[in-house]
Amino acid sequence: MSVFHGEAGHFMYFAFGSNLLKERLQLANPSAVFCTTGRLKDYKLNFGLWEKHVDNVWHGGVATIESCPGAEVWGVIWTLSNDNLPSLDNQEGVNLGKYSPLEVSVETDKGLILCRSYQMNNFHACLPSPQYKQVVCLGAEQNGLPAEYLRRLEAIQTNNYSGPSILDQIRTVMK
Repeated sequence: MSVFHGEAGHFMYFAFGSNLLKERLQLANPSAVFCTTGRLKDYKLNFGLWEKHVDNVWHGGVATIESCPGAEVWGVIWTLSNDNLPSLDNQEGVNLGKYSPLEVSVETDKGLILCRSYQMNNFHACLPSPQYKQVVCLGAEQNGLPAEYLRRLEAIQTNNYSGPSILDQIRTVMK
């Protein structure tokens, strides 16, 4: 199987959490363009925080991937300009040690695509807020992830947080 690399000046990014939603990703990374959807084998989706009791813009756990033989995570592959690499790293808190970038091979209908993705450091399990879950589900729906995977996402429990969140910002962009 051939491995596809993005065009010069661009990189491929595999999103599986809130960045499934185009409007969320483009808040800080305007160059993001949809490439395709794909499946990351031998990983599972999980929700948590990088410290036990930390507040964040989502008011709950956020998505990460962890190695898990036999499992799979569906997501979206975006093409981004290399100019957006620092803004994407910042959004993922790489400089603060929240996430580490990693290279993953994602199965797609275009063959295997080598992508940048992110994995949480010092993982502590924590339920996501309803707003975060909604953004993940909207993104999965927006980009046509498999119906069975969407049902799995919709079944995720939340922490019932009901105050303001970054979803309010995203809603203004989506109108």
